[in-house]
Amino acid sequence: MQFQQLQYFVAVAETRHFTRAADLVHVAQPSLSQQIKSLERELGADLFLRARGNITLTDAGEALLPLARRILADADTARHEVQELAQLRSGRVRLGATPSLCTGLLPDVLRAFHDRYPGIRLLIEEGGSHDLVRELARGALDLALVVLPLPTPSPALTTVELLREDLVVVSSPAAPAPGRGRSTVRVSDLESERLVMFRHGYDLRELTVAACRAEGFEPDFAVEGGEMDAVLGFVRAGLGVAVVPRMVATRSGRGLRVTPLARPGLHRTIALAHRSDVAPPRAARELQRMLLER
Repeated sequence: MQFQQLQYFVAVAETRHFTRAADLVHVAQPSLSQQIKSLERELGADLFLRARGNITLTDAGEALLPLARRILADADTARHEVQELAQLRSGRVRLGATPSLCTGLLPDVLRAFHDRYPGIRLLIEEGGSHDLVRELARGALDLALVVLPLPTPSPALTTVELLREDLVVVSSPAAPAPGRGRSTVRVSDLESERLVMFRHGYDLRELTVAACRAEGFEPDFAVEGGEMDAVLGFVRAGLGVAVVPRMVATRSGRGLRVTPLARPGLHRTIALAHRSDVAPPRAARELQRMLLER
């Protein structure tokens, strides 16, 4: 099995067309078809069902595709690692993080990293923990900041706890204070509030809804489906209250009333994750060190 054959196979699998795949990998279509047939002979199984205008994966092709993508991603990572110049003068870091961490934790750390290593490109991908774990597993990210516990525990990932963060309630100063104006708000007080709620798949949504249900009620949503910036904007407009990380509330607090949750409160645990079977590139290891020492 040759590396080039896997590249051709993935190109055909993604385009579902031999000619377009050949254009994508800059090779003549007959050469690509010959290499795919050679790969099939070596594996002892057809990878594609070929019909005019309709190329689909066989069961063997479906099984090979995620493995081939991972091999290609690992090779790409190895190439970038080897090509990095001494003293971290060049390279890249592919970092995944939940949107709230992009707003709260990352700006200061990334600024310090960029000041120290201006030649390193920072590629940031926002997403929920479930999506980030999947991207890590397939080699599309070097590191990810995720919320524990992971939605689907994976022995292929190594996680290191980074911080435990309090959640707070934010509301518009022009609206009545939640919890009848007390200095802290109980989760049970949210039963009488309309919530501005994040989209499905957002870690904070799952945590808040679970906490409300544990108190015996279903939360009432005034607006739902937003990302962090949208949620904060809707709260400032007086549409309802939201439960957000304290770091986000502190950084984005202008135009917001911030009220702590009464003990025991709500918290979330943030961890730094990477694949267990592949060491992160040098630049990613340096960013990892700065995050752990922050």
